[in-house]
Parts: sequence; C-alpha cells; structure tokens
Amino acid sequence: MKTYKISFVAVIILLLANASTTKVAAQDLKGNISISGAFALYPITVKWAEEFKKINPNVKIDIQAGGAGKGITDVLSKVTDIGLVSRDLNTAEYKKGAFAVAVTKDAVIPTISTSSPYRKVLYEKGVKKDAFNHIFITGKYKTWNTLGFKSEAPIHVYTRSDASGAAETWAKYFNKKQEDLQGVAVFGDPGLAQAVKRDPSGLGFNNIVYVYDTKTNKPTNGVVPVPIDLNNNGKLDPDEKFYDDIDQLIAAIVAGKYPSPPARDLYFVTVGKPKNPIVREFIKYILTDGQKFVQEAGYIKFSKEKINKELEKVK
Repeated sequence: MKTYKISFVAVIILLLANASTTKVAAQDLKGNISISGAFALYPITVKWAEEFKKINPNVKIDIQAGGAGKGITDVLSKVTDIGLVSRDLNTAEYKKGAFAVAVTKDAVIPTISTSSPYRKVLYEKGVKKDAFNHIFITGKYKTWNTLGFKSEAPIHVYTRSDASGAAETWAKYFNKKQEDLQGVAVFGDPGLAQAVKRDPSGLGFNNIVYVYDTKTNKPTNGVVPVPIDLNNNGKLDPDEKFYDDIDQLIAAIVAGKYPSPPARDLYFVTVGKPKNPIVREFIKYILTDGQKFVQEAGYIKFSKEKINKELEKVK
C-alpha cells in the first residue's frame, strides 16, 4: 500500500509539471510571421492575428494584401512565411514545394452598382450562366438589351488587373482562366468594388466580404449581388433568392445551392510542411479556437471532418 501511494503522488507531480511546462511554452512563443496574398483572406487573417497575439504577446505578425498571385509568388520565393491563396493550387506550384492548408471558405459573386437602373428587374429575372459567359468571356453581349432590357447602353465590364484568386475562380465557373476574362482591369477587391459602385452601367465581381457589411449583414460599399438564374428558366425562383443578407447567402453555399466554383476554399500556403513552430501553432489556432470568428467575419465554417483533415496536415 505504501508503494502505491508513492507512485500515485509521483504521477500527480509529473502531470502538474507537464501542465506547467506546456503553459510556459505557450506564453514563451516568440518570433515573427510574415504573410501576404489574397484580398479574400486578408480581413479574417487580420482578425485571427489579433486574437492569436492576445494569447501570444511576443509574436509579431505582418500581413499584406496584394492578391493571390502575390501570395503564392512571395511564399515560394521565401519572401514570406505564409501565402494567402484564394484559389486551387496548380501542379506547377505543388512541384515547387507549395503546401496548402484550407482554413475557411467563401465565394465570388457578380455585382452591380446600387444605383444601377437594371437592379429591380435583375432581382426578378436573375442572369443565366450562359449570359454571364457571353459578357465576361466571349464578349458577345455588349449592351444591356442583350439581357432583355430596352436599352442600348453598353455593359461596362470590370475585372481584376492583379493575379487574383477571385478572378481565377470566376473564370473557372466558365471553365476558363483569368486571362480569358473581358473588361476593364482594376487592382484588388476594394478597387473593383469602387469601380462598379461609381458606374450605373457597370458589372463586376467581388468576394463576399467586399459586398456585405458583417455588422448589418446587408450589402454595402455601394454594390449589390447580381442573382444567378441557376435553373435557366428566365426568372428568379424562391429557392434562388438568397442574396438579401449574408446569412442567407452563406446558408445557400453550405447547402450547395450556390455553385462551386464560384464558391471555393481559401488556403494558407507554406513551402513544404511548416517547420517554424510559430507558423505551425498559428495555423493550428486558426483551425481550432480561431474558427469561432469565421462566420461573424462573413466566411463559411468547415465541418468537423474537414477541420480534422486539415489539422492532420500540420501535426
């Protein structure tokens, strides 16, 4: 009996010592992380960094937006620790050592100005995928009367000038590449939203967080979504009307009603499996405690199965 008591006490001491060591290790996490890339991921990454630094005050995280192309170029050139990429990676990038961890999901949506004279009818009819193809890809539809309006006014098409995950994903909806997109090229998500906002005849596309206000859940920035006529019947049916607020749109994406693409996963990319313990812990945090900020920031939470799959990559 005496031997048992000594062993039990020893086990308790070891457990306490281990817990203490773990706590100190978390508090002592120290160093820098540099991140650049997709505008789509920038807002939520800023939020994740702020929250991570609250529990790891000795970690400095520098984040710069500049498009998915900049993110993948910077990380593969080892200019940054993490690249933010808002599209699927290609074979060439994987061959160069790209290691991708999906961290959340969003979607690209077509947009018009809130001042568009075509807004009311578009919300009754929607726009067929084939019509979007003829606007953004073939260039066959150049005026608003091609969409059934009694107007010879030109459709002013806007796209992205930077190597963009949003543009690549929107083009992928038509089985094309970003370079196939027609229109006036504008830099960045904010720039594209502003260009469309100022032009009543404009038509563009943006990531969700640059269209909706996450506090009111309503469209903001002077742009609104253009509903997609998903069943091509020439009218917007009740189950296609999910653009009034961000919660409805997210629910439609989760349910698979909104197509993928242009819905897509968003990635943190490193060169090889991350060896830097700070980078590894930051990604683990994002896929665990950090997920509670995802929906309120206007993104889509992963299922538990998806999160566990992505966590396995960094263990």
